[in-house]
Amino acid sequence: GQPDKTCNASVGETVVLPCTATSPGELNPSTSRLYWQIDSLVVHFFRDGQDELNFQDERYRGRTSLFLDQIKHGNFSLKLSNVQLLDAATYTCIYKQTGDNLNETQKSKVKLIVSGNHWSHADFLFQCFSEHSKISSRSPADVPRMAILPLSFHLLVTLGVWHL
Repeated sequence: GQPDKTCNASVGETVVLPCTATSPGELNPSTSRLYWQIDSLVVHFFRDGQDELNFQDERYRGRTSLFLDQIKHGNFSLKLSNVQLLDAATYTCIYKQTGDNLNETQKSKVKLIVSGNHWSHADFLFQCFSEHSKISSRSPADVPRMAILPLSFHLLVTLGVWHL
């Protein structure tokens, strides 16, 4: 299916791939599993309160991290550092909460577009936008206009793109 969000990054940058829980309330990280995958390739795996990185694909070794203190608030976003052209892909964020009567799975997909040339950082820094907010009629030459996502836990500052 279509990704839920699309992010842009340049080679060498750090990007945050957003993923948030849809269920309200506090989650229990010690009974949670969180997978970031590209198809079946494991980019990051978190289980029962800690990172479990022996299944992680070698390419991502040492370049991924979660916001561990935010997982209980439903922030499953993945921070990917030193972005490479090969990182361009659609990432799937899969969250499972295990418990006696609770086995809920949530999924979302984030597409990462990586450019080799350095854009001016004012325009392309940590930028992600929702798929449904894209204007499909724009010409390819246009720089995509970003929607500022209402993420409650941290303000995504898109420098210089306030005048949408």
